[in-house]
Order: sequence, then C-alpha cells, then structure tokens
Amino acid sequence: MCAEQKEKKEAAVRTLLEENRIFYPSPEFKKNANVKDESIYQEAAKDREAFWGKYANDLDWFKKWDKVLDWKLPFAKWFVGGKLNASYNCLDRHVKAGKGGKTAILWEGEEGEERKLTYDDIYKVVNKLANAVKKLGVAKGDRVAIYMPMIPEAAIAMLACARIGAIHTVVFGGFSADSLKDRILDAQAKLVITADGGSRRGKAIPLKEIADVAVDQCPSVKHVMVVKHKSIDIKMKDGRDLWYHEAIGAAEDYCKPEEMDAEDILYILYTSGTTGAPKGIIHTTGGYMTSVTATMKWVFDLKEKDVYWCTADVGWVTGHSYIVYGALSNGVTQVMFEGTPDYPERNRFWKIIEKYKVTILYTAPTAIRAFMKWGVEWPNGCDLSSLRLLGTVGEPINPEAWIWYYKVIGKQKCPIVDTWWQTETGCIMISPIPGVSMMKPGSATRPLPGIDATVITAEGKAVTEGGGYLTIKSPWPAMLRGIWGNQQRYADTYWSKWKDSYFPGDGARIDKDGCFWLLGRVDDIMLVAGHNIGTMEVESALVDHPSVAEAAVVGIKDEIKGTAIAAFVILKEGNEPKKELEDTLKQHVADKIGAIARPSKIIFTAELPKTRSGKIMRRLLRDIGEGRALGDVTTLADANVVKALKDKYDDET
Repeated sequence: MCAEQKEKKEAAVRTLLEENRIFYPSPEFKKNANVKDESIYQEAAKDREAFWGKYANDLDWFKKWDKVLDWKLPFAKWFVGGKLNASYNCLDRHVKAGKGGKTAILWEGEEGEERKLTYDDIYKVVNKLANAVKKLGVAKGDRVAIYMPMIPEAAIAMLACARIGAIHTVVFGGFSADSLKDRILDAQAKLVITADGGSRRGKAIPLKEIADVAVDQCPSVKHVMVVKHKSIDIKMKDGRDLWYHEAIGAAEDYCKPEEMDAEDILYILYTSGTTGAPKGIIHTTGGYMTSVTATMKWVFDLKEKDVYWCTADVGWVTGHSYIVYGALSNGVTQVMFEGTPDYPERNRFWKIIEKYKVTILYTAPTAIRAFMKWGVEWPNGCDLSSLRLLGTVGEPINPEAWIWYYKVIGKQKCPIVDTWWQTETGCIMISPIPGVSMMKPGSATRPLPGIDATVITAEGKAVTEGGGYLTIKSPWPAMLRGIWGNQQRYADTYWSKWKDSYFPGDGARIDKDGCFWLLGRVDDIMLVAGHNIGTMEVESALVDHPSVAEAAVVGIKDEIKGTAIAAFVILKEGNEPKKELEDTLKQHVADKIGAIARPSKIIFTAELPKTRSGKIMRRLLRDIGEGRALGDVTTLADANVVKALKDKYDDET
C-alpha cells in the first residue's frame, strides 16, 4: 500500500471513530433544561415566520410589527413597521422590572483590578453618555467609531449609541492605526470613543496615541472622547478631544431612547474581504435583537443565577452578540476580563472561574489547544466545580481538543455547545441545544430551529450524507442587511454562487446522523485564531514595504491557532533575504493591519508558481508550507519554480 493510500485509509478510520463518539447531557441537566424536547425544531419547520414572531415577542416593542418578513432576494426586512430600541431592551426593561440591583458585569483587569456594575449602574451611565454624545452633535444615523480595551465602557459606549440611534462601528483594540483609519473613513464617523491605553501582558497599549495617528487622516471626525483607564500621559487636542468622565459628569441623567424602526441600522462591523478592502457588515435592530436574545437562551440554557463568561473581545461579533446585546437583553450576570490566559501565570482563566464561580464558559478552540499544550496541572489546581456548561466559538474544534475540554475542564458533567456562525450571520446558526442534542466531538451538530442550512455540491444539489458547500436556503432575522456603501458587493459576495442560497464561504459535510462537520474556508479568507484575515490584505501590506516586489500569502495548519499565515515574498533588486528583513516585514504587517495578521513564516523566493494565465497557485503554496507532497503541476508556466520553492522551504525549516 502506497503512503497516499495508507493516509486515506487512516483518515477514513479517524472519521468513523469521530462520528461514532456520541455524548448526551446528563438526565439531571436535561430535566432542568430550558429546551427539553424536539418540538422546538418541529415548530420552526412548520411555520418559520410564526416561529420567529413568537420569539420577537420576548422583546419590548414601542410598536408591534405589521409584517414578519418582506423577502426580495437577496434583501430581507424583518418585523416590518415595528419600533423598538436595543439599549432599552438591554437595560430599561430590567430596571423597570425591579432587577436593577442585579449584577450585570464583574470586570477584572490584568493586574487584578476589580469592578462590579449592576444594571442600575450601567443604565445611569449609558443615559449620561447618550446625552453627552448628543451634545457633541451626533444624531440618529450618524456613525461613531469605538476603539477600546475590554472594559465596561466599551459596552456602555455601544449601548449609548444604540439609545440615540447612532450607528456604532467597534474596531478591535489590537488593530493598527491604518486599520482604524480605513474603517473610520469608510463609515465617515463623526466621533471616536477610545481610552488612553489598554493592558497586554503587563504592558500599556497606547490606544489614544494610535487613534490620533488614524484620526489625523480622517476629516469626518469632529471629536475624540477619551476614557481615563491607564492614567498614562497623552496629548489632548484642543477643540477636538475631551475626557469621558468630564463629559458624562456634565450630562443630564436621563435620555429618552430613540424609537428605532426594526430595519434601522444598529451597527456596522468590518470583516476581511477577498479583495483586500474590509467589508462593513450591516446589522439592523429588530431581527438582530430577536435572534441574539433567543439563541442566547437556547444555546446557553440561561438560568437566573448563572455567572456567564464569554472570553471574546467586544471588537469581534462574538462580543457584540453574546457579551453586549444577547447577554444583557437576557439580564445575565457576566464576567468581563481585560487580559490574557497566561498572565501572570497559565492558570489565569481557571482562577477567574474559581473566584467568580463561573457557570458558563464560552471560549475559542485556539485557547483550548493552548491550554492542552500547557498541561492539566494548571486547571487541576483550581476549583472548577461551578461550571455547568461549556461552549466554543470562532472555528471548528478538533475532536481531541473537544475531549480534553470535556474531561479536564468540564469533568465529564458539562455539555459542550460547539457553535458555528460568523460576523455576517449575526447569531449562532449551527449548534447543539444542550438539553436536547447529542454531542459529537468536532461537530457543531444541527442547525438551530428556524435556520435552514444545508450542504450542496458544486452543481447546487443537496447532500444528505457527505461533503460539499455550506449554504443557508432561507432568510433569518439576524442576517446581514448588506455591506455599508456597496450593496452590489453584498449580492456578489454572498448570493451569486448559487441561485436562492446564501454562501458563507465554508465547506462542510453531513454524517449519517444528520450532524454537520465544518471544514473551514474555501475562499481566500484565512481563519487565524478564530478571526478572518484576507490573503489580499496581508499581501497588500507586504507589497507596501519598499523592499518587496511581490507577495503571495496562504494559510497553513497550526497546532495552536488552527491556521497560521505563511508568506512567499519576492524582493526587489538590491535587497538581501536576511533574517533581519524577515523580522522587519513581519512587524510591518503587524503595523499595517494588527498583530493578529503577523505572518508566522516568511519565505523569500525568486519566483512564484503561476498558471499560464498568471494566477498564483495557492494550493501548491499550501502544500509547500505544510510540507506535503506536491500535487499536479501540469498547469504551471514553469514547474521548476515549485521544486525550487519546496527545496528552499525544506532548507529553512
């Protein structure tokens, strides 16, 4: 048997073993679960619009809708004519119900600083900030950029914008000045809310300084509001910059929430695109709030006394949907942490769970694989007995990491909800419902009720068992409503590959039990540590450096991140391929985009493998980067290029 045949046989055996490892919630968990039986799926399948209308009723509306869905492919309108406010649903209704004294956020800083905010506390400061923002001339429909560390003020800023109908765009605090500038310019933001600095492994990150570089190139920005978080020296520009604490201190106590149409935009969130230009994903108010509120209840089986912790950053969609809007609309108590899992020691997450008696943990497979590498002594040294439910988000989790998470962290008593969704979907789309679903290590199991997901072939034929392309066949309330300023790009990107189907860009397979196994991206987007990075973005950043003539970037398998970035670089004449230059180029990418896009490896080469039409053969670059045997090279203009590249890569690794 040749090596290739042996590898295929072993892979088939692994697949069989994975699909037949089935876990179920304990009888006690199922008995107390919010969703206990299959009827919720049947109800949704019978009448999807009536089903979503029922869950929309869990929100408070100023005016009920006239029609549940207006669908003119590829554009949807949900809860047409309805009026509501996201901030009101996250705060006012809890305070009015007498739950204002309930803890909303338990915040912990990197150095152990603590803050406890109740729903009353957040309600009061959100009202003040909303008035302060209005006083700066920001009105309904205006855009506000939020560039913050993981502190409560980030969520407060989002809710204050939602209260007055301003559209927020949150930019991850690890992004560079260029990335921030691009997003501000595209959104034409009038106000930037930032902090003097943030924390990262004992170092202060100069957020205001970075923001200044961006804002100086953005004429739309009239004001910059600054939270004093790290008390570091910063420059304040007269007439433009103001302190957050002074602004809210001078503001009135109550701001009436704006009555927003269900289809009014709540926020824009930028994600990577295959063209290199980030896409401003639009989410509206009514449908989005309905979906995140409902899926939060189903997937996390929320109870009144739960202490929930989502370890994501508010700069990503997970933070929007399941830290701010979905969590607070459900009135949860949650942990918010500014820091990393290995500072000051590798037991930081477990100490936080022990300290706050966290019951629900929602984290990324990237983190779980790092925990596995560090060893069981770190979690075993802490009391994790408060945990009752575990979740994963950001990328498919490999079965080995799932089993480790289940045994070491969950002590074989906590169901795991392995969730698939994306910035564009707004809410969780495929996931177990813990009181009902079987669990398979590595599988996100089934689409949630009301989500019409399927796997199809390249020809568009539905697959009942086997692999293909993941598609969504029907609209859902939290779906993106378009791309800011470019609705044609929205139609072309998501709805043009197959008629009547939304294509998220992922491959998937369905097993004999109807469970979905996500296979990752099939386009030029790399899923690095759970975050989308466009190959074109990184290539553009590399070519921006004066020493680089051409670059090709691919994602390669990585033990911890899932996918790492490998860059193949052709230098301009006169430049030597030295280690110092490699380090310089890596930092240049980090400066242009952010540290998350830093290549793990740069390979200098004289040529790139291309077809006769000039297209870079990325498949072959992945083969080279991952050390696999080369595939077919008959379509290359010069097959010797590939051999030279592979020889060079082998020499350097």
